Amino acid sequence: MTNLVKVVKENKLAIVTIDNPPLNVISKQVLQELLGIFTQLTDDNEIVVVLITGAGDMAFAAGADIKEFPEMMGNPNMKEIVKESHTILTKIDQFPKPTIAVLNGITLGGGCELALACDLRVAEAGVQIGLPEVKLGLFPGAGGTQRLSRLVGNAKAKEIIFTGDPLTAQEAERIGLVNKVVEQGNGLMESKKLASRMTRHSLQALSRIKKAIDEGSESTLAHGLELETNLFEDVFQTEDVKEGVAAFLEKRKPAFSHR
Repeated sequence: MTNLVKVVKENKLAIVTIDNPPLNVISKQVLQELLGIFTQLTDDNEIVVVLITGAGDMAFAAGADIKEFPEMMGNPNMKEIVKESHTILTKIDQFPKPTIAVLNGITLGGGCELALACDLRVAEAGVQIGLPEVKLGLFPGAGGTQRLSRLVGNAKAKEIIFTGDPLTAQEAERIGLVNKVVEQGNGLMESKKLASRMTRHSLQALSRIKKAIDEGSESTLAHGLELETNLFEDVFQTEDVKEGVAAFLEKRKPAFSHR
């Protein structure tokens, strides 16, 4: 069986590419391969940031594989099938390192839900982004209703999902769905530049920043501050904080070991 997801490592960065032509649809195989890759990258201390993109220049991912939908109709195990996709995207969402979705083409349905599971999104200028499931008599079932609303607010999320109409990259940036819009064809290059501003830092600090923001934003301020306090105490026990402070005092660049 040909692999549909590939990973290349360079300069503390892993580039994960969905290669399922022609439109990089999110099939069961793609999901399982993403799960395997992110499981492996969790324990790879040489990797600090992960980029996810689509092969070619037509699509990041044009949605779920609709050819697989008929087998779900009337399937008594339907709920377990849905939960499996939730488990995999939640694994990416909770991955303990910064993730950037590089939207280099059509980003619809399941592709949009995958992008929503990443920390940041960089979109090329001509990209269309949306959740069009309602046009099939469905709605986003891999976390889209939950992650989009948390990112852009309930009213805007309802508008996007109720209409099923895609947004331009510029519209998506305006509402906070994407972090940055870049020239067509420059998504990967610009995302690497953004990632390089993170890979120079300590993974021990970055992972705790992510945990503090993600978990804290889902709780009360008091609980979030308690979480921040615990993580701040925790990071002071790492080798990286010793190196960071020493480098500052010695007026040199730190050499983090990510321990």
